[in-house]
Amino acid sequence: MIAIVDYQAGNLASVKKAFDHLGYEAVITANPEEIARASKVVLPGVGNFGATTALNGALHEAIAKAIDRHTPLLGICLGMQWMFESSQEAPRLRGLGLFPGECEKFPPTVKSPHVGWNQLQVHRASRLLRDLPQDSFVYFTHSYRAPVAEATVGQCEYGGAFSAVVELGQVFGVQFHPEKSGAAGLQLLRNFCEL
Repeated sequence: MIAIVDYQAGNLASVKKAFDHLGYEAVITANPEEIARASKVVLPGVGNFGATTALNGALHEAIAKAIDRHTPLLGICLGMQWMFESSQEAPRLRGLGLFPGECEKFPPTVKSPHVGWNQLQVHRASRLLRDLPQDSFVYFTHSYRAPVAEATVGQCEYGGAFSAVVELGQVFGVQFHPEKSGAAGLQLLRNFCEL
């Protein structure tokens, strides 16, 4: 069973509909016990980095236990940004710290938020990106961006390069919304389900 973590900051219904469409059982839950025993965990997110304060306490502990058990974890948009150390959007808050660096605001040379389709540039082989055509277009909506890190397997250009996909062991993150990215997004979610 796939646990979609409900911390009041995600587009939960559309993420669940995508898994339903692919034929995989997924539940939306804020129950730490359900998250800790799930076969896969998805951490969606929309909005301000400050919303991640809801992931403190029991939810944080359940996610940490899932990571320790090598349960596949997928962060989407804000969920991916939370996997980094911090964000300029809420400088006093700490992220999960799985990836080094701070998420930063787009430079004033480009329109922010970055909303719409952008081309995904694949860096290297990735289980999450398996069978996705090189230079696939995916759908974004965000005002802050994650830095390019050692774990970056795919990036995009918008006012400079930023991480669009990160992968480290069983931990994955995407800055874009696969549930709104057509065939490419569904293939990515299918790859996650088949891990």
